[in-house]
Amino acid sequence: MTYQANEKGYYGEFGGAFIPEMLYPNVEELRRQYLDIMKEDSFQKEFKALLKDYVGRPTPLYYAERFSKKYNTKVYLKREDLCHTGAHKVNNTVGQILMAKRLGKNRIIAETGAGQHGVATATVCALMGIECIVYMGEIDIERQAPNVARMKMLGAKVVPAKSGSKTLKDATNEAIRDWINNPVDTHYIIGSVVGPHPYPDMVARFQAIISEEIKTQLKEKENRENPDYIVACVGGGSNAAGAYFHYLDNPEVGIIAVEAAGKGIYTGESAATSALGKEGIIHGSKTLLMQTDDGQITEPYSISAGLDYPGVGPMHAHLFRSGRGEFISITDDAAMKAGLELAKLEGIIPAIESSHALAIFEDRKFKEDDVVVVNLSGRGDKDLNTYIDYFEL
Repeated sequence: MTYQANEKGYYGEFGGAFIPEMLYPNVEELRRQYLDIMKEDSFQKEFKALLKDYVGRPTPLYYAERFSKKYNTKVYLKREDLCHTGAHKVNNTVGQILMAKRLGKNRIIAETGAGQHGVATATVCALMGIECIVYMGEIDIERQAPNVARMKMLGAKVVPAKSGSKTLKDATNEAIRDWINNPVDTHYIIGSVVGPHPYPDMVARFQAIISEEIKTQLKEKENRENPDYIVACVGGGSNAAGAYFHYLDNPEVGIIAVEAAGKGIYTGESAATSALGKEGIIHGSKTLLMQTDDGQITEPYSISAGLDYPGVGPMHAHLFRSGRGEFISITDDAAMKAGLELAKLEGIIPAIESSHALAIFEDRKFKEDDVVVVNLSGRGDKDLNTYIDYFEL
């Protein structure tokens, strides 16, 4: 059994491409060509050169000694927060901008929640001299003001989504509408392992550089390629997909996915899709989705702008349903405390998304000699105002 996507873009029963007819040519063009383009020597050469010299890869695998001592296990942090732009998102945008160029597209659209994907998209569009439009929920624009400023400095047009919850889901809806209206010259850079096939698989493959590096780095540090556990936060789930990718079919490696419980799983203010989700279709793929009894999507909530998505990528839905992944839900309070703790123990201020992954150690116990790799998906600069308000710093 494999936990990778099959040729129709299904992970078990989840995935596929459920799209309006107007989008079919765009998605089909990408589906037909993405694997062949990614295999081209010239593509790989350009992609790897940019990851090295522009993004700053490989990112370090850091042994968090004081954090490890506190929790009596070996914790390594994969430092995606040290990528150019401050998060893992840029791995995928570099790959997709090269893909767009080869497909002859000269206009880029994107959606963003926490703003990191928007910044990463605006960054690669500036690098390549391509027009960039980023859709972002009106609420997220307010709470992620530094990232909005960065996007504008990079030459992107930031368009507020004013419908629904005015967050990531609504920004995605607006981006899809734009794509339907501009099918010929536009490529949609989706920022997570969501959307119609081939996006979940393509984004996971671009992010797979994370687990590829972990294997090499662990060999140096522990004389083994495989950790006992790999831990990552999951909203849509691209940082997690990248961290898990090379370990998906290796049952010796435990996969732990950490979702946002918000103010509590059953409070009505949560984004814990594995606990609350039922099968449904959102943004072009069949997955687990928070919804009412009659199938209306419910509004997610998290203190973290990058985790308040009402669904989860089909890879993660399959990992949950099959039992391959262990899913843990973490509240706002626990995540915020974990972020502050890492800052004080290790001198690293994590993004609030990543803080959710760090928060599991309070209750989830590991053996003393377990090697646990946590994907530190982003840095906390963008969240300083939230930290300031929460802790009254």
